[in-house]
Amino acid sequence: MRHLLSTADLSRAEAIGILDTAETMAQTQSRQIKKLPALRGLTVVNLFFEDSTRTRISFEAAAKRLSADVINFSAKGSSVSKGESLKDTAMTLQAMGADAVVIRHGASGAPHRLARAGWIDAPVLNAGDGAHQHPTQALLDAFTMRRRLLGGQPRGADLAGRRVVIVGDVLHSRVARSNVDLLHTLGAQVLLVAPPTLLPVGVRAWPCQVTFDLDAAIADFEPDAIMTLRVQRERMSSAGGGFFPSPMEYARRYGLDATRVNALPEHAIIMHPGPMNRGLEISAAAADSPRSTIVEQVTGGVAVRMAVLYLLLAGADPSVQTEVSLEES
Repeated sequence: MRHLLSTADLSRAEAIGILDTAETMAQTQSRQIKKLPALRGLTVVNLFFEDSTRTRISFEAAAKRLSADVINFSAKGSSVSKGESLKDTAMTLQAMGADAVVIRHGASGAPHRLARAGWIDAPVLNAGDGAHQHPTQALLDAFTMRRRLLGGQPRGADLAGRRVVIVGDVLHSRVARSNVDLLHTLGAQVLLVAPPTLLPVGVRAWPCQVTFDLDAAIADFEPDAIMTLRVQRERMSSAGGGFFPSPMEYARRYGLDATRVNALPEHAIIMHPGPMNRGLEISAAAADSPRSTIVEQVTGGVAVRMAVLYLLLAGADPSVQTEVSLEES
C-alpha cells in the first residue's frame, strides 16, 4: 500500500490489517504517556483546500502522537488564493521535504491526481475529495462497528453477516461511498435509504441495496448499525436546494428520532460522521442515546489515522496479521 486514496482499493486482508493495527494504537493511547517514537524525524503535511475540524485535528493528533512533525496548510490565506495550481503547491511541498501529504480537496479525484502525476514522492492520504471518497472515515466507522458489535477481541475479524443502514444525503456524501465499498469488502450487507432526489446516478450498480422508506428499512432489514448522514446544505443552492420540500418534511421522513430508535433491534448502534444537524437528520435523543457511538467514532479516528500513517511511513505491510510492537518514547 503506497497511498490511501479509496476504500475500493483495499483488499480484505489490507483492511483488516489496518483495523488490527488501529487496535494496537488505541491500546497505546491509554498510557500516561501517549506519544510513540515510530515516525520521529518525518514530516506530515495536512493540505486542506476545504474547511475541516474533526478530520484535520484528528490527523494532526495522530501524526504528533507518532512523533512526526506536522505542517498544517490551509488554502485560505495561502498562494492557492492567489491562483497557485495543485501541481505547483505539490512541488513546493516536495522541495520542503514532506514525507507524507494528507489532502482534502473539493474536486473529486484531486488526491489521485496528486498521487499519480509524479509531482511529489511521498505517500498521499485522501482526507476527502468532493463527493467521491473519505477512506479513513470509513475505516474508523468499521473500527467502531467491530468494537461495539463483536466486542472482546475483534482482531482478525471482518463484519461478515452484519447489516448496516446508511440514511440521508447519499448524493453529496463521500462517507456513504467509502462505507459501501469497505463494508462490502468486509462482508457486511448495506442498505442505503434516501429520497430519490438525494441518490446519485448509477447507485443501483453499487454493492448494496437501495430503498426510499426508512421505517420499512428498520422493520424489514433489522440493522445492526444505522448511520445517519449530514444533510450537506453547503453543497445545495439553498437550504434544501429543491432536493426536499422542507427541513421539517425531511426530518419527518428520514430523520432518526426517538420513535425510530425504539424500533431498532436492541443491540443496534447509532452512528454519524459529524458534524450533526440536530433536529434534521438526527434528533438530540438519538444523538445522545446510550446506543450512540458518535464520540467513540472521533476517538477511534485518531487510532485509525495513527495506524494508516504508521503503515504507510514505517513500511509495514497491513496484509500481514502481526502484532505491532511500539515502545513508549
